[in-house]
Formats: sequence, structure tokens, C-alpha cells
Amino acid sequence: MTSPFDVTVRVAEVRRAEPFPEANKPELVKLWLDVGDAELQSAAQLGYRHNPDELVGRQVLCVTDLGTVPIAGFESEALTIGVPDENDHPVLVVPDEEVPLGGELY
Repeated sequence: MTSPFDVTVRVAEVRRAEPFPEANKPELVKLWLDVGDAELQSAAQLGYRHNPDELVGRQVLCVTDLGTVPIAGFESEALTIGVPDENDHPVLVVPDEEVPLGGELY
């Protein structure tokens, strides 16, 4: 099925997560994401709501074709998707149930 979006949004599983204190943005977390056929790195501002250890094993949605952005020596290759809460802090957008890794949003 062809996506109606200009970007590719895929399902990933967080394989590893750790705090990112050397970054200039508050509450940034380093993520290593398994998208089924590859592992991608992502820097996501999730520390407001999530302990990095609690993110491991969770499925998330991420944009995979925006290119690589270096952030404080970390190569962020995917944009983990969130929406703002009432305090403008990111809340993860996730599948409602477990689905195959790498699946594309359509």
C-alpha cells in the first residue's frame, strides 16, 4: 500500500535507552530502535514522562527517512513520534497492541 505521507513512519521496538545529559535540550534520551530490518538511533525528549529503563521493550512509531542529525556526538537517525501533553511535554505515539516491527503507517 502506498503511504499518503511525505515521510515513512514505521513501528520500532526500543532495544536500549539511556539518559542524554550532554545534550542541550532538557530530558533528552538516547534510544536504539529495532525497525525489523535495521537498528536506528534516535534522540527523543522523553525524560519528562519516562525513565529510560522503562522504555526498553516498548513499541513506538518513528520517522525513518529524514536523514541523520548529529546531537552532541550522537547520530540521531530516526524521529520518535510524540504529541504534546497539557504542559507541552512529549507523549509517545504507540500502537494500540503489539504489531510486527518495521510496519509502515498508512
